Amino acid sequence: MQVHQGGTRSGKTYSIIQALIELCHANEDSGAVITIARKTFPAIRASVMRDFFEILENEGLYNPAQHNKSQATYVLFGNMIEFISVDQPQKVRGRKRDILFVNECNELTLEDWRQLILRTTGRIIIDYNPSDEFHWIYDHVLTRDDHSFFQTTYKDNPFLPQSTIDEIERLKDADENYWRVYGLGERGTSRATIFTHWKTTAQVPDGWKLLCYGLDFGYTNDPTAIVAVYTDGEGFCLDELCYGHGLTNAAITQTLRDAGVGRGDMVVADSAEPKSIDEIHGHGFNVHPARKGPDSVRSGLDYMRSRPLLITERSINGIKELRNYKWKEDKNGKQLNEPVDAFNHFVDASRYAITFNQTNPNYRQYAVG
Repeated sequence: MQVHQGGTRSGKTYSIIQALIELCHANEDSGAVITIARKTFPAIRASVMRDFFEILENEGLYNPAQHNKSQATYVLFGNMIEFISVDQPQKVRGRKRDILFVNECNELTLEDWRQLILRTTGRIIIDYNPSDEFHWIYDHVLTRDDHSFFQTTYKDNPFLPQSTIDEIERLKDADENYWRVYGLGERGTSRATIFTHWKTTAQVPDGWKLLCYGLDFGYTNDPTAIVAVYTDGEGFCLDELCYGHGLTNAAITQTLRDAGVGRGDMVVADSAEPKSIDEIHGHGFNVHPARKGPDSVRSGLDYMRSRPLLITERSINGIKELRNYKWKEDKNGKQLNEPVDAFNHFVDASRYAITFNQTNPNYRQYAVG
């Protein structure tokens, strides 16, 4: 078993895919089944699957006749690559495989993991960012005597642009724990997480009504996040619709259309980009700038923490942010009343939507312990 623990942009996933392609070439026509898995299919399609087909295209290996898009499989040198998500029980508990690669393995539950490895006859490979202080990977994988451990950081990736390197190295000053996890690839130790009361749900609960949509703009280093927020009158349910880099305003408007956002549905967007808001509004969307003011971030977070909070299981990036978004700490580990400016794009989009029409008389006065 190969265990690849690493920081952000270390190139571990890309390198593993390259190795699997080379393995298929070295074992041509062996009929091996290689499963590449992640928690949800939208997440695997936007990450490891995209990298896989990009490598094939760049190497002149892609043949559309070998690609079954409906089944998410590809026949490579007589071996079959299949992409599955663990929210597809019929595939997780289906036929056996020769090789298993689990991308972002810390997204899975221990039961997910057990179901996958029970049906794997050969090599198992996993990768993950060690953001969790406590996780079943540490107790049930790293304690095995049959695993090989590899730790990588962004410095192991020679293809990163300097702008990305600079962004990662800013974590040194932003937060010690973020730098430890995402810069150095070391296990997280922080206890200053802001959101601790949230729960996952398979889907938006029946009877919950759409409140509005939240939009946080990004482009190169920061992602654009779009969140649908639902409510039962007391709590909120967050559903991730978009979390991607390089999205133009035209791409954002198309994403809104594809998500079924209607002309009458309210979209609350980051007020720091009025030009983008005007352009999206010009495409017929009911988009408004988020309301900001003194202490609006802190008070908005306190309000979100004071209400029940659900998030759909498919909201992989949103879940990652809720796990990692934290308060700043001083050199002695004392929590400060200001969040670290990282892992907050999904959260910001959610906060814009939730607080836009917030009429609670105690607004800006919550003190959640």
